[in-house]
Amino acid sequence: MGVLKQMAEYLYLRKPDPNRPDSQWVKYMHGINRISLMLFIVAIIILIIKLVVRS
Repeated sequence: MGVLKQMAEYLYLRKPDPNRPDSQWVKYMHGINRISLMLFIVAIIILIIKLVVRS
């Protein structure tokens, strides 16, 4: 269940955990994870659109 909570935080659907570690490197890591998750969602949407248009 922790993975889904973390993804919700990345997509701004949930408030961040106040008890999580707060360092500069962790902020960078979360930023990179947020970017990669957004790109993955965009790629999935593009694939779905291509499949729908082709059919």
